[in-house]
Amino acid sequence: MVQPASVPVLSCAESQVWEAGLLKNQGQEWLAMQAAGEGLAKALERDFLEIGGLPAAPRLLVLVGKGHNGGDALLATQFLLKMRPAGTVDIVITSLPATLRPLTARALTELRLTGNVRVRDVTLIELKEELASYDVCLDGIFGFRFRLPLDEATSELLAWANTHPRIRLRAAVDLPSGLSEVNAPNIFRADFTYATGIVKSVVLRPTNAHWVGRVRLVDLGFFKAADVSSAPQNRVLQPAVLSQLTQWRSPHSDKRAFGHLLVIGGSLFYPGAVLLTVRAALRSGVGLVTAFVPEFLVPEYAARYPEAMWVACPSNAAGGLASSVLPLVRARLARADAVLIGPGLGAEPATIGWVVQLVQELKVPVVLDADALRPEVMAAAMPGSLIATPHQGEFQRIAAGLTLPEYCKKHAAVVVLKGPRTQICSQSFADDQLSSGGAIIYHSLSGGPILARGGSGDMLAGLIGGLLAQKPSDLLLVACQGVVWHGRAADLLARARGQVAVEISQLLEQLGPALTPLHD
Repeated sequence: MVQPASVPVLSCAESQVWEAGLLKNQGQEWLAMQAAGEGLAKALERDFLEIGGLPAAPRLLVLVGKGHNGGDALLATQFLLKMRPAGTVDIVITSLPATLRPLTARALTELRLTGNVRVRDVTLIELKEELASYDVCLDGIFGFRFRLPLDEATSELLAWANTHPRIRLRAAVDLPSGLSEVNAPNIFRADFTYATGIVKSVVLRPTNAHWVGRVRLVDLGFFKAADVSSAPQNRVLQPAVLSQLTQWRSPHSDKRAFGHLLVIGGSLFYPGAVLLTVRAALRSGVGLVTAFVPEFLVPEYAARYPEAMWVACPSNAAGGLASSVLPLVRARLARADAVLIGPGLGAEPATIGWVVQLVQELKVPVVLDADALRPEVMAAAMPGSLIATPHQGEFQRIAAGLTLPEYCKKHAAVVVLKGPRTQICSQSFADDQLSSGGAIIYHSLSGGPILARGGSGDMLAGLIGGLLAQKPSDLLLVACQGVVWHGRAADLLARARGQVAVEISQLLEQLGPALTPLHD
């Protein structure tokens, strides 16, 4: 079993200790700050594409404190000016110049030399009087060393920045100012939080989501492979989790070498869900896909997507699959490597009854999605053979009050909890790595609101199912691969077409580009 490429999530205190052990002098700190500034600028430029792209002459507002977060923000601004030489910068420094840490002061001097007359210092009074428009407001006031109390002047500045009506993108360096283990009364409200080197646990807390926005990791190479194996219970997935999908395939292989997935779903009232699932599975690299759908759907589906094998199945009075589908599935199970049940299936009691019976008989791993996510179906699965893909409402339906780690541990399942930041939880590796023996949660930072559309989850299930058929012995890895691949394709789609005027099926065209490059 292969552990997914990931880095640990640390508390603010743990991060301080970790960085102190890595960055032992100002020379190393300066190199890290430069890498953070450059990585942050590039990530911000990419993310800005979702709302039309950073203008040729952007106007930037930079909020700077005395610590290294301020230095990171200043260096990021310097790199942004190199990418957009016609840009202008307003800087608000919240500390006296004499109190700036040496590297922050150095970054400020370099920015002023780079920007020349295009960089100016302003005060909050001037900002209020001018009420200028800004393309980006970059928050570098406080870092993870912040402790209460928050001074009145900075609190007023944060409140002004949060309510200014003409800031297009608010970006926090490492974590929003005012956010800590104990939050300040006023906190910078970011559209994106760019974690520099380490993702701090406070930015992943659901209660802080309003302030954090979307989280990106600016990877500075703080963790080596050996560090990951001893990581805490929460981890962040890296793009390298997809590296196996970019390797050469054997020139001597045939379609059977890449797995056979059975997909079971579809109904009169939800005819599109199973089609999206099959289309995504076909793009997963799987060798064969057989889809069991109501017979009235087959003529159209087979004509449009002949790559899949469509099995016409009897339907019940509600327009879903009748229990007589079971012999048809059983006849093909011997040639299957994985099964996916649920998209558009319908939730009639008779339907759930035959699904329970089928799941009890399975000797291959199964993905349960949508209507198949029922407590009795989950309980019927063979331990260690189940991937479940619920959203929050579906998870509450099956969890009976258990937390995500508790549920994974009890049922020996891999759970993909879909949401604004999808989490993948598994008991795998826990006994070796955690003294508590608890489940591990992997967080995916890819994807965004473009995925908040009907059919998005159906396509994710198809990707995971197709990957599982290719690698049926490694449920955790394929679940993580599916989520990251799906999310990266969503990022590319949003950057190419914006967040609004898209159809979720357009995600399919971004799956190939999402595999390369894997460095961002």
